[in-house]
Amino acid sequence: MTQPHVHTVSTPTRRSLAAASRTEEFFGRQRTSATELPSAKTFTLNIVRGVLEVLAGVREVDQLARWLSEDVYRTVVVRAGLAARARSARGIPAPRATHIIQSVHLFSPADHVVEATVTASTRLRTRAIALRLEGLDGRWRVTSLGLL
Repeated sequence: MTQPHVHTVSTPTRRSLAAASRTEEFFGRQRTSATELPSAKTFTLNIVRGVLEVLAGVREVDQLARWLSEDVYRTVVVRAGLAARARSARGIPAPRATHIIQSVHLFSPADHVVEATVTASTRLRTRAIALRLEGLDGRWRVTSLGLL
């Protein structure tokens, strides 16, 4: 007589969990020290100008994708779409507004992290932008973005 086939569920062992953790550390995002990256201020100025141009409709968001985290990228795509729809409903073309950066304040809570606030203005409007940069995989990436 044969015994019935019994399905067993294997539970991860400490060794397999440790191996998985090492694999994630090796293949996951790698932190990069701010000393190994370009100037955070220069990057902040350029990325803020780029985001404002995307929202104005004069730049494609894909041009910024490499420097934005997935969540920030999706947020900018949605906001750019809403701005384009609003311009279309009013029948106004995308303006080539020149943004003047009024101020940039940087704070670094950790070696690979910079938090920035930027004030930018056009002839008609002043905006505040808050962003968090993280040094990941050898470059700055925007992991959080707030635009007022």
